[in-house]
Amino acid sequence: MIRYLYMEQNRSRYRIAKMARWLQVSKSGYYAWRKRSKSLRSIENEALLQEIIGIHEASRNTYGSRKITHEINRKSEKPVNHKRVERIMRENGIRSKSHKKYKATTNSKHNLPVAENILNRNFTADRPGQKMVSDITYIPTDEGWLYLAGVMDLCGDKIVGTAMDGRMTKELVISALKDAIRHTETTEGCILHSDRGSQYCSLDYQELAKEHGFLSSMSRKGNCWDNAPMESFWGKLKQEWLNGQHFRTREEARSAVFEYIWIFYNRKRIHEANGYLTPEEYYRIHQTDLKVA
Repeated sequence: MIRYLYMEQNRSRYRIAKMARWLQVSKSGYYAWRKRSKSLRSIENEALLQEIIGIHEASRNTYGSRKITHEINRKSEKPVNHKRVERIMRENGIRSKSHKKYKATTNSKHNLPVAENILNRNFTADRPGQKMVSDITYIPTDEGWLYLAGVMDLCGDKIVGTAMDGRMTKELVISALKDAIRHTETTEGCILHSDRGSQYCSLDYQELAKEHGFLSSMSRKGNCWDNAPMESFWGKLKQEWLNGQHFRTREEARSAVFEYIWIFYNRKRIHEANGYLTPEEYYRIHQTDLKVA
């Protein structure tokens, strides 16, 4: 046993000597380097990496360097530069998920009345219940499509209404609008924007909107940019949360959508456009300002 240990020690010394010659350094220099303690910068970077990993995983891999930097600085007394965070993320292969574009699903080939585009791509809102946008998307399952209708309040881009079903009917968008009405204190004079789909042009939907004081607005024909906030939201939902998941039933997909919208997106996902506040935080602040005024 002693002889074996002695032979292993000699082999180790030989490998170190060979490596030192290859690196063109002395053996004593190599040993000094091994004994040298880590620099304060290295120790800080290792701790910072663990923070970055924790925040990145908590966001379901959706946050980039700027949002992660904001989250770190929000909790730390010593601010860190986003370029440092970006470098550490790059060196360790940490990156945010990219967004894809998704096509609209509604059918605009009908003879129903169409509203003017009074929103006209003015997607800013000073208070809750001032401007809302709505749309329908779809999620594949083994049972067939699950259709999702959503309503977004442009004050903080908060989702205020949703409805899901196996069929894409006018009842689907009516249910989503009723949900939005329940989550909004007042809708009188609110611009309600959508595409020209038959569901949104239906008499029942338009009567419900008019009953609650909404002003109907619709995108120009075949122009998805007129409803950009909802298109962007569908991209986030699918790329950040649903892509890569396999749903056996519509109920499984429904649960995943509910978790993303009502637990993660509205209450946990910070938005750079909101001053790094979540949609719920931004919405409440402006709701409070409205009451004070």
